[in-house]
Amino acid sequence: MTSKMELSLPNARPYEFAFPLATTAFIVIDMQRDFLDPDGFGSIACGNPAIFSAVRKIVPNVQRALEAARSMGLHVIYTREGHLSNLSDLPATKRFRQVNAPNGNQLIGIGDEGPMGKLLVRGERGHDIIDELKPYPGEPIIDKPGKGSFWGTGFHRLLLARGITHLILTGVTTECCVTSTLRECNDRGYECCVLSDCTEGFDPAMVATSLDIVCCQDGLFGYVGHSGEFISQTNEAHSLKPALTVDLDATALPSINELRGLYRNGLLNPEAVIQSVLERIAKCESINPSVWISKESPVDILAAVRTLSATYAGKELPPLFGIPFAVKDNIDIKGVVTTVACDSFAYTATATAPAIQHLLDAGAIYIGKLNLDQLATGLTGCRSPYGIPHSYYSKRHISGGSSSGSSIAVAAGLVSFAIGTDTAGSVRAPAAFSGVVGFKPTKGTISARGAVPACQSLDTLGILAPSLSDARQVWYVMDQHDHLDPYAKPPSSLPTWIVDYRGFREGGFTFGIPPDSLLQMCSAKYQELFKVAVGKLQSCGGTLIDIDYAPFAKAGDLIYNASLVHERLASIGYEFIVENIDTFHPTTKSIFQGVLSSNLKAWEVFRDQATQMQCIAEARRTFNKLEEGIDVLVVPSMPWHPTIQEILDDPLALNSKLGLFTHPANVVDLCGVSVNAGWIDEEGIRLPFGITFLGDSGYDGKVLDIAAIFENLIK
Repeated sequence: MTSKMELSLPNARPYEFAFPLATTAFIVIDMQRDFLDPDGFGSIACGNPAIFSAVRKIVPNVQRALEAARSMGLHVIYTREGHLSNLSDLPATKRFRQVNAPNGNQLIGIGDEGPMGKLLVRGERGHDIIDELKPYPGEPIIDKPGKGSFWGTGFHRLLLARGITHLILTGVTTECCVTSTLRECNDRGYECCVLSDCTEGFDPAMVATSLDIVCCQDGLFGYVGHSGEFISQTNEAHSLKPALTVDLDATALPSINELRGLYRNGLLNPEAVIQSVLERIAKCESINPSVWISKESPVDILAAVRTLSATYAGKELPPLFGIPFAVKDNIDIKGVVTTVACDSFAYTATATAPAIQHLLDAGAIYIGKLNLDQLATGLTGCRSPYGIPHSYYSKRHISGGSSSGSSIAVAAGLVSFAIGTDTAGSVRAPAAFSGVVGFKPTKGTISARGAVPACQSLDTLGILAPSLSDARQVWYVMDQHDHLDPYAKPPSSLPTWIVDYRGFREGGFTFGIPPDSLLQMCSAKYQELFKVAVGKLQSCGGTLIDIDYAPFAKAGDLIYNASLVHERLASIGYEFIVENIDTFHPTTKSIFQGVLSSNLKAWEVFRDQATQMQCIAEARRTFNKLEEGIDVLVVPSMPWHPTIQEILDDPLALNSKLGLFTHPANVVDLCGVSVNAGWIDEEGIRLPFGITFLGDSGYDGKVLDIAAIFENLIK
């Protein structure tokens, strides 16, 4: 999201409309050929060429307002009305009511053949957005079957994911799709303003009445403003924005938003950024040589950058254009060996994981594969035959795992972000030990195909980045439903919630924490910093609520102390493990020997599955706001930061203790993000401390919004 600046339209009706840039979206509704070009559905429905031609006159106004919105970094979202080619999503009422009118002038209807193809059908020429208002790469298009924008779409979840509280609406037609969408937004808590000169319809009297109804009775549904005032306000604010500067010598790379701005304004070439990245990697390898397992050659990386630059020369840039990234080496890249830090398992991938392909398609630059605990099993970073990467801050302390190399690469500024996997905390743990953000989205929302499973029912791809803003930018690109992933959740099955336009800091939020009996298992310094973090949350809108932590503790015990651990045999391959166990890292070998030699009874599997489902149900109630539940659960990401030697002396017991607060999340299907919450001093070494914000399945946007309040407070 962009800056905290707030703008306003002082002359809006019924009174001033104020909107924060960071959480405002500019919506372009149905500006498609079917409604704006002659011979489309709109011209047929209108039946009056003079009135219809007036509708298109708003296009230059929308263009100018859209340009102003983009210049300030507002989220831009398009909608298109249209139906599947077989019309299975078209209600009979919508299909026949108007064409059956005894004295009507609509002789052909939706799905019938018109000059631009079948009317209001997706994929036909008439369904396209008009050329003057074409979306930029990365700007979402919501294909809606209804007049409003919510039914049968992911519009609400898209807004929630981006933390949107305010909407500025433009488009056609005022009396139908624009005000239908506005009313639906109103019911869900959004503050909305229609720009009167950026909307039009097929009945001038209805247009005027519709806009009057929006703002009647002191703002019954929202506000009505004018694009002239919106543009002048954004122009004035744009002049106050600080000038973009380039510093590739700093420890951290510029943020994703900063790089996008520098690229867009011609102040920086992606080749210079990648050259800086290659120099950083070379320098880091002399200090911490076990971060990478494989890297693309500098020649190939720079060639990819030049090809990308040539492809988009003179064009609008995709959202991750020229952004360097790396992946944990249990995720496939076509033509690259996937090792999972286990040479006997290694293979050359024949396809790129879909989630990674989304990043490449968005312009991100792949650098290489990062080290991990073997077979993605462990939270320490000390179980790889490719060496032990130490903490970015201390040669004595662990990096955390299993996404060990991923966290160090981000902390050291070697890449802008890294992709890891999280089964029991393998993104959140190393992120906390590296002082970076570790985001584990809801399972089944990011495709897990092309990632070697550790425990397939729990595995989730996750994002490690320097900040929540960077992690969020990456998430927007990766968050795409994959119907071929057997664990994918249908978007319509995910929850939504009412929005407080004031935001969580002013509107408030509730949170729970673990009981003292568990918090006392943290080191004294971690306990103190966690208390400070809780106090800070209470100072910025949070209300601490007592909760029953028992279902989370019970769920955490299931992951290794019950039959669930046997899923690892099935996920990785029982035959492979039995035949190759002697090639494993000693600690990994010990784990699997224990599983193979257990006396598990078949009935115990079903008992543990029932226990898991009970824990999930109880966790759902904990987060159910309609049952006085909490918004987020806040826990220390890790209980303490051990040294490498401590882990080598007692690898299994200490690893288990490290998972005290990470293990439950995947078992009860939570989403979560670890953020830095302070620093401790260990014998003159400054080490980061992290806390994790956890939310129920599908509440990723809420979790990120609340975590961002804390992150801003810490900064």
